[in-house]
Amino acid sequence: MSSVIPVRAIDPRGQRFGAGASAITLVLAILFDLPLIAILVGIALAVSAALGTRWFLFGRPWPTLRTRLHLGPPASTEPELGPRFAQALGATFILFGVVLFVAGVRPGFWLPIVAVAALQTLLAATGYCLGCKLYGLHWFLPELFDRIVLRIPAEPRTRLETPRPG
Repeated sequence: MSSVIPVRAIDPRGQRFGAGASAITLVLAILFDLPLIAILVGIALAVSAALGTRWFLFGRPWPTLRTRLHLGPPASTEPELGPRFAQALGATFILFGVVLFVAGVRPGFWLPIVAVAALQTLLAATGYCLGCKLYGLHWFLPELFDRIVLRIPAEPRTRLETPRPG
């Protein structure tokens, strides 16, 4: 049994642009020791993960920029599910950093936030999205993401039983 859901196709250049903008913002937050800015980036990632990439604050300027620079349509589009999952992971890492901050782990609370900034930079610079690749593996977390965020019902699973002795 398979569920068919409509999946929005997105311009990967817009994803790269948004990743670059959020990476720059996170780097500035780290350099100037501004945890509140990192929290705002985490909220932006969480909103986009929950509602769709069109709601990603850092990607919002892309359509205007694309029009003003007279860039044509992308060579190819990609489904937004991988990027949304990646943004959920980024928001989770930033949340972990915030929890460490509240617990008084200083300056160690920046480590998970640095990881998000590094992965956002990797995406912006090369187009490689680790979170998207992880989503594509179809393991437990992406399935949980689909069920919670996309409201896809759980599909029946094959249950393995221990063989009975002869």
